[in-house]
Amino acid sequence: MPLYDCMLLLKPHVTKEAVLDLVSRVGRHVYSRNGVLTDIKSFGTIQLGYGIKKLSGRYYQGQLMQMTMMATPNINKELQYLNKEDRLLRWLLVKHRNTKYGLEFLNEDDGELELSKLPRGSIYDEEDIDEDDDEDDGEDKNDENSKDDIEQ
Repeated sequence: MPLYDCMLLLKPHVTKEAVLDLVSRVGRHVYSRNGVLTDIKSFGTIQLGYGIKKLSGRYYQGQLMQMTMMATPNINKELQYLNKEDRLLRWLLVKHRNTKYGLEFLNEDDGELELSKLPRGSIYDEEDIDEDDDEDDGEDKNDENSKDDIEQ
């Protein structure tokens, strides 16, 4: 099963109980389809970049929630009932690509040998430091020559 993030942007005046009710309803729906919720995050009330117009007015703030889940690929079609939810301003489902989990993650080489391929030398070369010193010496000689020209 692929990993998905479901982002829910709710109206700012929605109570915590109503938010929990909506999140638990989505979670039950995922669970009934043999999916698993792996993480739930609340980002609190956020300012929006532009107003979202709904029948009840225009909203410039919203409560942002993120639900991470493992679900079947047709979960997007099954969550379309969220379009009729009046507490939501927007919702978005994002599929994680190239994510290793389960047995695929345990069987794959973790790349421990990758660091051994890198050179162990210093990032600074000794020549670069010497070049900086030479430039300073050259400027001092030019300054002395210009002073001699002025005195004559």
